Amino acid sequence: MSKRIDIQPATVKKRLVEQPLRVAAYCRVSTDSEEQVGSLENQIEIYTNYIHKQINWTLAGIYSDNASGIRIKKRTGYQQMMRDCKHGKIDLVLAKSISRFGRDTLTTIKDIRRLKKMNVGVYFEVGGFNTLTTSDSIIDQYATLAQAESQSHSEDVKFGMRRRMESGKTLLNHTQFLGYTKGEDGELQIIPEEAKIVRKIFDLYLQGNGVRKIKRYLEDYRIKTVTGKAEWSTSTIDRMLSNEKYIGQVLMQKTYTPDFLTGKQKKNAGQLAKYLVEDAHEPIIDKETFEKVQRMKGQIKKQERRGEVKVTHAMTL
Repeated sequence: MSKRIDIQPATVKKRLVEQPLRVAAYCRVSTDSEEQVGSLENQIEIYTNYIHKQINWTLAGIYSDNASGIRIKKRTGYQQMMRDCKHGKIDLVLAKSISRFGRDTLTTIKDIRRLKKMNVGVYFEVGGFNTLTTSDSIIDQYATLAQAESQSHSEDVKFGMRRRMESGKTLLNHTQFLGYTKGEDGELQIIPEEAKIVRKIFDLYLQGNGVRKIKRYLEDYRIKTVTGKAEWSTSTIDRMLSNEKYIGQVLMQKTYTPDFLTGKQKKNAGQLAKYLVEDAHEPIIDKETFEKVQRMKGQIKKQERRGEVKVTHAMTL
């Protein structure tokens, strides 16, 4: 008796089409110098071309920042990249080194682990490792080295700045400084129209007008701030009235940064040396006028501490 054999054909599964890897790149420079901006543009071009050339890769985006590697809040490109990773738009991020990704050890490690949980890897050229396939201990070591490198760089910059101060070389931001611009020789030069506004502010204060009345005067007469705004800040006017640069002097290191990770500045109340350079540039206000204003400000502060009522004279226009 012959056996009956029932042959069941093999079931061939359909081959799943491999999904392309969505790859992004993160680029960063820490200053806005012409050389650094050129470097950033070069990084962006290199990564864009590199991703396009890879088989089964698709460009998920190029994210970039011109900012310190420490302060995340100012790195809008980095923040957008992290959001896009969270929303499932990226599988892999390329970066030059872990220091470009971030210089604060704790923040960098935390973010890399967040990405790991999302199954998003970061590939660092320097070191040649992918965070998805590298142990946490190795990643921690690289992040620690990046922070140490950043701290060393910060100390070098501070050292150089202090040596410049000691030699009498002034460090000034002239772009938001009413009354002056920087000349071809690097020295401050008076802008006559702006200098008139500065003198008017000092005159109004000597006449007994407080910063609120001066603010109203400037806005009523449609006098713009140094940045072109119609509205004045009372704190800006107050600082102008105490700015020694208007008498041709420069006092350097009024503030300092105790912690390079936070980047927060504190008032220098004797913790570090201050450097006063006299006759640094042409004055707008004479010393006698400036000293009168400082005495008036001192008296007003004493009255405020004692809780006395302030009486101001009528404004003379």
